[in-house]
Amino acid sequence: MARSLTNMLDEFRHYWKHYVLQSLLATGSVFLILVILGLQEAVIIASLGATTFVVFALPEKFTAQARNVIGGHTVGLLCGFAGSALLHLFPSPESMITQSAMYAFSVGLAIFVMVVFDTEHPPAAGTALGVAMEGFTLHIAGSVLFFAVILSVIRWMLKKYLRDLA
Repeated sequence: MARSLTNMLDEFRHYWKHYVLQSLLATGSVFLILVILGLQEAVIIASLGATTFVVFALPEKFTAQARNVIGGHTVGLLCGFAGSALLHLFPSPESMITQSAMYAFSVGLAIFVMVVFDTEHPPAAGTALGVAMEGFTLHIAGSVLFFAVILSVIRWMLKKYLRDLA
C-alpha cells in the first residue's frame, strides 16, 4: 500500500496542474449545467455530471470521444422517451412494477443501441433512466444535447492540454 501511495503522490506532484485545471473545468461545466437546467432536473443533471467526469478525467478514453458523448446521450434520450411512452400503454402505468420494468427497459435498450451503433457512453444510460422517469421534453432534450456538444467542443479545443488522470 505504501508503494502505491508513493506512486500516486509522485504522479500528483508531476501532473498537479492537470488535476487542478481539469477539475476546475469540470466544476465550471457542472455549474453551468445546474444554472441552465435548474435543480428540478436532478435525474438528468446526474448523467451530465458523470459525462463531465469522463470528458475531463478520462479525455483520452473511447467513451470521451464526441461521437460517444453526443451519440450516447442522443440514444439515451430516445430510449428514455420510448420507455416513457410505452409506460402509458399499460393498463396500470402507476404500478411500481410496471414503472420499474419500463425504466429498466429504457436502460437496457439504451445499452443495446449504444453497443450496436458504437456510441458507448456509460453516463447516457443514466440519461435514458432519467428521461423514462421524468418524461421527455424539448427543454431536457435540447439541454442534454447542448451540453454534450459543449463538453465535446471543450475537450476537442483543449485536447493537447488534457491528460487521463486515472
